[in-house]
Amino acid sequence: MAVIAVSQLLIVLDATIVNIALPTAQADLNISDANRQWMVTAYTLAFGGLLLLGGRIADFTGRKRAFIIGLLGFAAASALGGLATNAETLFAARALQGAFGALMAPAALSLLTVTFTEARERARAFGVYGAIAGGGGAVGLLLGGVLTEYASWRWTLLVSAPIAIVAAVAAVRFVGESRAEGNTRYDLPGAFTSTVGLVALVYGFTKASEDGWSSPVTIAWLVAAVLLLVSFVVIELRSSHPLLPMRVLLDRNRGGAFLASLLIGSGLFGMFLFLTFYMQLTLGYSALMSGVAFLPFTFGIIAGAGVAAQIQTRFGPRILMTGGLLLATIGMVMLTRIGVDTSFWTHVLPAEIVLSLGMGITFGPMSSTALFGVADHDAGVASALINTTQQIGGSLGTALLNTIFTSAVAAYITDHRSQITNPDQLPALQGVATVHGYTVAFWVSAALIGLSAVLAFVLIRAKREEVAAAPGVPVGV
Repeated sequence: MAVIAVSQLLIVLDATIVNIALPTAQADLNISDANRQWMVTAYTLAFGGLLLLGGRIADFTGRKRAFIIGLLGFAAASALGGLATNAETLFAARALQGAFGALMAPAALSLLTVTFTEARERARAFGVYGAIAGGGGAVGLLLGGVLTEYASWRWTLLVSAPIAIVAAVAAVRFVGESRAEGNTRYDLPGAFTSTVGLVALVYGFTKASEDGWSSPVTIAWLVAAVLLLVSFVVIELRSSHPLLPMRVLLDRNRGGAFLASLLIGSGLFGMFLFLTFYMQLTLGYSALMSGVAFLPFTFGIIAGAGVAAQIQTRFGPRILMTGGLLLATIGMVMLTRIGVDTSFWTHVLPAEIVLSLGMGITFGPMSSTALFGVADHDAGVASALINTTQQIGGSLGTALLNTIFTSAVAAYITDHRSQITNPDQLPALQGVATVHGYTVAFWVSAALIGLSAVLAFVLIRAKREEVAAAPGVPVGV
């Protein structure tokens, strides 16, 4: 249990630990505003895009073997990222971290399932796993702040290497091997077209922020992305061993949960990125203070999840998800009120609390609905798909929102440049334009989460008794 808990903590930590370090790393490696999102999206895109394939590889080649390979690869990728001397190496290392994490995470969850078979033991084991999935993000934000403040942003990556190596050595001694029986063929064409298609889509968004939406290069990447993703759907419909069986997606209730997860990831991950820059560059917070300032968000999610657990059997998933997502939308709209001179206590903290409470209320019912009515042989895919959609949504949303941000900043400066009569006024204009870009991005995030509330209300029809019988899977941002 301890070995699996450490591996899960590593995966959750590395999704958030670099957020606080991003402004420092960007300045140190001369990363452009258009490309800085790759420090986040390279990890989430590789992790989310390869998670389903990683689960099948772990099942059929041996879960212990896949788990150890994942840990050792994660350690090497972390060391590479921490020692990176340029942006390209850093982004490649983050992608490798995500790829090895996609092998390690499903192997760890499978090992937990086959190791703890007695009901009470299994409940305790999944309780520990879920607590780490929910609380690890807060640990990552705090640890990222401490390491960036008192050591270097590089240690937010380097710290994972020795921990992963120790966990791998312990796994050799304490973890037993297991594997699944049956069809061991892999849907490699599906994995290739889906992952490369998503990378092309994110890169297309990035090029749009540099060259504009009408640029031939931007259009070429976006067209390539659409063709690859359409090819993925065709492959999945025709494959005898699909990576993602369409029957899992096409159920009305599960489809609603997966779409909501995708849109939530799109809105939330970008929010973390921009709020980090706002705190450090506009409010002047240190890296450590920025990490502390995000703690109310984690506490709000825990409180919201507690409320949802108490009332889910009374109201059912449709009401809870719709209500939680509307509350989260209100919280995101509240963030659009920030300005150059506004206070964290009056403008950021209230928004964090409302937004996180809404998310906490949403995650539990969404998780249970994603497994509603699924056949036993599809349960693993359905469980992984919640995290997959959230990570992919985060990748696409961060890239899109970063593009919208840079365009909004440039447009604001162009519109107001004529009002500048003294060169000394330019820094002030840049500061106001930057905050304007953040608020535009927050409005788009609010629209994405608001759309997820509408889809939850329209699509989810499962009754409270039916969903209460479905097992939940740990979900967290």
